[in-house]
Amino acid sequence: MKFRPLHDRVVVKRIEQEAKTKGGIIIPDSAKEKPQEGEVVSVGPGARNENGEIIALEVKAGDRILFGKWSGTEVKVDGEDLLIMKESDILGIIEK
Repeated sequence: MKFRPLHDRVVVKRIEQEAKTKGGIIIPDSAKEKPQEGEVVSVGPGARNENGEIIALEVKAGDRILFGKWSGTEVKVDGEDLLIMKESDILGIIEK
């Protein structure tokens, strides 16, 4: 990818949910909600504190995360739909 976020921003790729329920009912695209789960693609170097020191981010590329419904800004980079958000918009990291 030819895009690197600045400061405490994170680039996230949404992870699509299954189009079928456990009972086998297929959910049409019009009824689906945007997924709130994603994979971190790239992270910035971190935010600066009052002393000018960089505070590293907790997330790293490859982490699977959960974020708020209206978090981030949708962008298209190299033909791929991505989200750019601040680390504070991330609710948590999903452990494997």
